[in-house]
Amino acid sequence: MAEPLGLHSVIGFGGTVENGLILHPDGRTLIYPLGSTIVLRDKQDPRSQEFLQGHSDKVSCLALSKSGRYLASGQITYMGFTADIIIWDLETRQLMHRMALHKVKIQALDFSCDERFLASLGGQDDNSLVLWDVQSGTAVCGSPTHANFTLCVKFFHNSNDKLMTAGHYNLHVWEYDRPNNKLRPQEAQLGQLQRIFKTVCIDSHDQYAYVGTTTGDVLQIALDRVLYKNVGPAKDMIQIGATATCEVPTGDVIVGGGDGSVTVLRTAHEPSPSNPKMLRKMPRVVSLKVEGAVTSIVLDEIAPKGFTFFVGTSACNIYKVTYEPVAGKFVEELVQTAHAEKINDLAFPHEFSEVFATCGLGYIRVWHLATCRELLRIAVPNLEAQCVAFTTDGKSIISGWSDGKIRAFGPQSGKLLYTINDAHSKAVTAIASTSDSSKVISGGEEGMVRVWRIGKQSQVLEASMKDHRGAVNSIKIKMDDEECVSASSDGSCIIWDLRTYKRRTSLFANTFFKSIIYHPDESQLVTTGTDRKITYWDAFDGQAIRIIDGSDNHEVNALAIDRDGEAIISGGGDKLVKLWGYDEGHCYFVGVAHSGAVTRVGVTPDKQKIVSVGTEGGIFIWDYVHPQTLADL
Repeated sequence: MAEPLGLHSVIGFGGTVENGLILHPDGRTLIYPLGSTIVLRDKQDPRSQEFLQGHSDKVSCLALSKSGRYLASGQITYMGFTADIIIWDLETRQLMHRMALHKVKIQALDFSCDERFLASLGGQDDNSLVLWDVQSGTAVCGSPTHANFTLCVKFFHNSNDKLMTAGHYNLHVWEYDRPNNKLRPQEAQLGQLQRIFKTVCIDSHDQYAYVGTTTGDVLQIALDRVLYKNVGPAKDMIQIGATATCEVPTGDVIVGGGDGSVTVLRTAHEPSPSNPKMLRKMPRVVSLKVEGAVTSIVLDEIAPKGFTFFVGTSACNIYKVTYEPVAGKFVEELVQTAHAEKINDLAFPHEFSEVFATCGLGYIRVWHLATCRELLRIAVPNLEAQCVAFTTDGKSIISGWSDGKIRAFGPQSGKLLYTINDAHSKAVTAIASTSDSSKVISGGEEGMVRVWRIGKQSQVLEASMKDHRGAVNSIKIKMDDEECVSASSDGSCIIWDLRTYKRRTSLFANTFFKSIIYHPDESQLVTTGTDRKITYWDAFDGQAIRIIDGSDNHEVNALAIDRDGEAIISGGGDKLVKLWGYDEGHCYFVGVAHSGAVTRVGVTPDKQKIVSVGTEGGIFIWDYVHPQTLADL
């Protein structure tokens, strides 16, 4: 029986989840989703992390009770199925209740002020509001919300039977009628205004609600009669809509925009200069710009001079912003960053374990393994990096892109060193460097394998080898640079002679080959692919030696081997990272944490850690464990 692989740390943040970033009342713990996992992280130290795992698919919303004891999370499922809500007890880190009623998606959740009730809102296929009893985990009562979509729900701060919902052209305050066990709505009086509401913030005295709209304005609603009172900002709407709001201790409201703007609006009532009977529109006090649309704002520390808050954005960045009302200035610092899209490749420098590079849509990023911090970000907008590798001398990062170009960057400066235009007619899908770094071998989506000689000022095509009919998914070069092997989606792997540039042998199987590796002594090859098998081959004559099942019912995408050839690491569509003993072909350890398919795995050259990346944009770092063979026992 396989034992669990120890998860060391995670780099990632589900920035697209609305209000997904939460600060625990203890003032130390940040809570946020990453795929189907919920991460509890110390705000000072990114390495001290805990994980809550119970959802079967992507987490779509989070809510924390006032005291910080309970955490509720909702998920997305497939069409026609019910989606789960889980209530966690954060003192024991245990799952308390799993509740299923809403279909397809949980849109929003919120706890009442006394932690008795949890309100949940179904997604656009469900659109109903349900009240749950937190202690028993049973539904108390429910109601359909509106003919149009409803997007957010918020309880009042001082009464446990009143809540507010907002959405497409609807804004209601609901009161729970306990004797009759019914939810009774009262529509907000907005006059002629038609708005799509994205975010709701209720002030601490339950006097006013501030609702952000896609139009880019924030409406102030008086809650005693649910009446439209005021609007802001006075000039220039917030671009791409107001997407997040948060009340600050001075009574003002912070508003996050879809363009990455963070703005403070003054909410105190002042008469309008032109007409004293009218209220002056809520003015902008101060604003700043961050990267990505703002999806969550959460208050952190309150000091005499000012206060700090955390901002989460859809580009998966977390910023810490300090605001000083007297000086009227914002100072922001980037606390954490991550990939927002799927990660395509992962690479370590030759014989160096402290840093690694990942690539995905628009970016190559270099990370420091021990501190989980980003050291370098190379941006090539609107293009996708399909593969990345370090040259053996460590002087450049080479990468293949979806526009058919090979780009090389300086590993410290991130400066573009050279571009090989039209390296392949379609995307460049695999890349490798020889041991003297004088040549680069690339594979394309159209099936070409090409050898490039890299000079000081020039990059020359040495050979173009066309035998593959499908995309080349992986290329590995022997240590003596005399042969290389390419794995392709056409069901063949070809071993090429790098002196004559002709094929030596080929391996055939009924599969799309996804990955291939040499055993460190280079006598054997190991392949994997869509047929779920991990196959060992003789590198000399191309015969299959052993075939083992890499997964029960999903394809295997990635393989890695440690430098001594003791263990193979595999990852694939079953979201598991598996560690196999090379000689026995037995799976010793399984790592469960990914919420999407695993796209690449790697072992650090010093055999201390395993790194895996996946389609959810998370980078998972595991402790390497030496497989205990029968000979050791």
